[in-house]
Amino acid sequence: MKSLKQFLIKMSCVGTLALSGVAAVSAAYAEGKDPVSDRSSTTKKLESLGKVDMATRPLVTVYEVTSNVGEIDARAATAMFTTALVKSRQFRVLERNKIMGGVAKEREMNQSGVSSGNSATRQIKGANVIFEATFSEATASKKTSSGGFSIGGLQLGGGSNQDEVGMDVRVLSVGTGEVLDAINVRKAVESSQSSVSGIGALVDTIASAKGKNLKGFTPDANFQSARKESMDRALRALIEQAIFELAKRAGEWTDD
Repeated sequence: MKSLKQFLIKMSCVGTLALSGVAAVSAAYAEGKDPVSDRSSTTKKLESLGKVDMATRPLVTVYEVTSNVGEIDARAATAMFTTALVKSRQFRVLERNKIMGGVAKEREMNQSGVSSGNSATRQIKGANVIFEATFSEATASKKTSSGGFSIGGLQLGGGSNQDEVGMDVRVLSVGTGEVLDAINVRKAVESSQSSVSGIGALVDTIASAKGKNLKGFTPDANFQSARKESMDRALRALIEQAIFELAKRAGEWTDD
């Protein structure tokens, strides 16, 4: 009986420590994490291009990124594309999508004398190049896998899933209407899950092997986790990769 009590005490301590660990992790995440700027691999690729002198950069714009994929917000994708163009430091990026909003209102204020300066009389710069981008494809569950393992009542399981999304980008000459360049890129969007259960059953199995009966006091626990790459991150990676590749070839674009 004494050995049984000692065994139960040990298992209770293990359970308490495990719960304490979960509580500590939960508390650590309760306050959240500080925001950080994007330091993804594709962002670093854009930075690796180096900074081109402003006077020699081509004047470019993007009107709207379109999508044939229902889960993708075209307006958000357009904003991401514009941000990536600016981050590359290879282009002078002109706003067109929302120019009738803040820019037009500010010029009206200037024209009426409400604001200082002469912005109302200045011409808005014209673009030499237009980027047209479309999220053209999405493949759900392109690759899936799952498996499990069991011993003494303990069950371990896990699986993974891989979707794929793709986009096409064309570079158009405003002067001639010619397609100067084009690229298509694809990105895998991965998710995985794992689970552990039957710890109590394993404890019972071990106790029985030692000739002990826990009489219903078997400690038990289970664990489940899942991880999925965000669609936002996948879209940014696609866009930044496309712009990285196109920017390296921008010197080959001719506007005759």
